[in-house]
Amino acid sequence: MISIRKYIDSVAAADPLHEAKRSKAVSGANLATAAIAGYCASLHAMGRCGSNACPTEGRELSEGLGKLAEELFHAECAESVAAAGQSIDAQLQEWGQRTARHYQAKAQEVKDILLMMAGAAESVGQRDQQYAQQINAVTVQLEGIANLEDLTEIRASIEKSAAELKTSIVRMTAEGKAALEQLRREVTTYQAKVEEAEQLASRDALTRLGNRLWVESQMEKRISARVRFCAAILDIDDFKQVNDGLGHLVGDEVLRQFSNELRSACRATDLIGRWGGDEFIVVLDCGLAEAEGQMARVSKWVCGSYTVAGSGGQARLNVGASIGVAESKPGEGMKELLERADREMYRSKSARRTGA
Repeated sequence: MISIRKYIDSVAAADPLHEAKRSKAVSGANLATAAIAGYCASLHAMGRCGSNACPTEGRELSEGLGKLAEELFHAECAESVAAAGQSIDAQLQEWGQRTARHYQAKAQEVKDILLMMAGAAESVGQRDQQYAQQINAVTVQLEGIANLEDLTEIRASIEKSAAELKTSIVRMTAEGKAALEQLRREVTTYQAKVEEAEQLASRDALTRLGNRLWVESQMEKRISARVRFCAAILDIDDFKQVNDGLGHLVGDEVLRQFSNELRSACRATDLIGRWGGDEFIVVLDCGLAEAEGQMARVSKWVCGSYTVAGSGGQARLNVGASIGVAESKPGEGMKELLERADREMYRSKSARRTGA
């Protein structure tokens, strides 16, 4: 088993007179390489889509497809390509099954919540009916007292009725407290599950920062409330060269490390998210001057030397980022705000390239 490039070279050595055949083979090899590169990029995109579709189960799929893409890109023979294809099919099927089970479990939890609420309502209804019967019996006894003439008998009947009424009230109070406490515990349990699911759905699978939908929702809330804020877009410089030169797995590690540094550099009040690819976004609840000063400090922190593990061992990379900041304006939508921040980011990137 030999690679396409080695095969072409061997053909050229054995048949040097057929240069046309060699050129055609080289052209075919270039096309095959481009096709495999495109397929690998599609695998990474499939991994990201899987993470967005089901954050709980998508991370494993994204990492698995990323590794297979690296293996496929460096495959030396058709058998390796076929094996990678089988592994991809198996991973996708397994992810589909896990995702289906995950959402079935979530649907069952919703059913459990509804059944719990229905059971609580039924229990309250039965308990109220029981208490009504008990109080009604006491009422009948009290009405019967009016027909008595002996004071001793009247007193004894009143004491008996009062004792029964007190017992009923004490039981009602105790059972009511117990039922409320049980309901409170069940509601707390399901509330925690719902909050956990919401948190997972709002996080980017690779970096664990907020995802794009979550950041957009936070900005929309501020725009609706007419709250002043700034949006800062960060774009890692020359990130494509990292993916092309060192592979997507190294690129993913750079994104994870950059995210950790960004989280450490930002303030607790700043909202941080991954916008997509090698772009990040920070939402700052302040004016433009303060936001620009904060992002200047962030830039000094996150930009610099990074050490990542690659197939050839440890690699040191100099990671830079271009940043654009824009402040919200009254009556302006989120799209216009982000377009202004994006223009500022590209202006910054251009200035970094030209050294201006």
